[in-house]
Amino acid sequence: MKPPESPPAFRPVLGLAALTFFGIAFVGLTAPYSFFGIGSDKAAGHLSLVYVIALVAMLFTAVSYGRMANAHPQAGSVYAYATNEVHPLAGYLAGWAMILDYLFLPIISVIIIGVGMARLVPAVPYPVWAIGTAVLMTLVNLRGIRVTTRFTMIYTALVAVSAVWFVALAVKALLAGVGAGTLLSLKPFYNPETFSLPSVQAAFAITVLSFLGFDGISTLAEDARNPRRDIPLSTVLACLICGASFVILAYLGQLLWPDWTQFQPLETAFSDIGRLVGGAALFATIFGFVLGQAAISAVASQASASRLLFGMSREGRLPHALFGYIHPRLDTPLYSVLLIGLASAVVPLLMGLDQAAEMVNFGACLGFILVNLSALLRAGREWRRGAGGVLRLLAPLSGLVICAYIWWSLSRLAMQLGAVWCGIGVIWLIVVTRGRLRFRLQQ
Repeated sequence: MKPPESPPAFRPVLGLAALTFFGIAFVGLTAPYSFFGIGSDKAAGHLSLVYVIALVAMLFTAVSYGRMANAHPQAGSVYAYATNEVHPLAGYLAGWAMILDYLFLPIISVIIIGVGMARLVPAVPYPVWAIGTAVLMTLVNLRGIRVTTRFTMIYTALVAVSAVWFVALAVKALLAGVGAGTLLSLKPFYNPETFSLPSVQAAFAITVLSFLGFDGISTLAEDARNPRRDIPLSTVLACLICGASFVILAYLGQLLWPDWTQFQPLETAFSDIGRLVGGAALFATIFGFVLGQAAISAVASQASASRLLFGMSREGRLPHALFGYIHPRLDTPLYSVLLIGLASAVVPLLMGLDQAAEMVNFGACLGFILVNLSALLRAGREWRRGAGGVLRLLAPLSGLVICAYIWWSLSRLAMQLGAVWCGIGVIWLIVVTRGRLRFRLQQ
């Protein structure tokens, strides 16, 4: 008699270090390389302050992710958490919203690489670079999560070296009188001559976009050897390490070039600061790592997106034959990876960076709201049973309030496009459940 086939599953091969490196690679230690000029312009020279505020918000959310990953160590991330802690319908909407985040993050990376390479090598048109990048990242992910994490660990180490190089030269230049001519100044955090609350608020979207990716660690719960311990710890570590790097790089950049109004163009501002302190070599290195970070983020976000789709398909919310199939040798959700690769090749030809970023922010912030809500409800139930103190309510409540404020501050275009996407999700759910939307509230 033929034994029953076991359901598709991932192989637990990742430890704490690999998970943390994955999260750091997904987020990127050097986000200010890409966003410094635009962020400084929006924040009126207070990008360091905005990064500090965003770090606090993301740390609260990272703690919520960690607690939820400990309680529900399974693929699907926010979808699984909201399903179990709030309501299955909330879980579906959370997962559907986060698809925007995970789907458009690799698309953003492809756009950045395509635009950058087209400027660097104008003889090769943008569509060729965009499609080629999408194909390459898909090939890396098809090799399996071990190859993906090894690739991200090596690149993250190289990025860290470039950041240390910049910091050393920046300190040397400041001590020699370049820019502000000092290592200690409050102006990057508060300059009474230029500070305004609307400017700080306007830069929130940029700084939140810089942090996106630390939550991707939670999608690897079934790839981890000890998910209940390592997923929470690696999530907080990745968020904290990247946030500290953002603040330091932005702080030094603002001291080296205090007048942000002189950046021309905004997109290459940090590379120009690199040229100021390290000459052509550091300029080229920073420019190269802007493109390289986009590539590594594309690989990591594609891996996370495929696992989110797998988690939703396992619950019957997406076609299981398509999104729930795991290749027996590669331990990879094959068709999910291929579909995301296809979208990453096509969408950059139809949409610009601004529109893609708006879609990411809508999905990510809505997902963060529901993760914090899930953690808050669980902490509340534990508190009523006498299993947890009131302080355990503080992190998810704080994260919920801050993320809700940021979400509500998004542009009208982001809210409109997000509403359309959620409407499509509801229609799809009606189709797959044949109109019988009867969900049981989790106890």
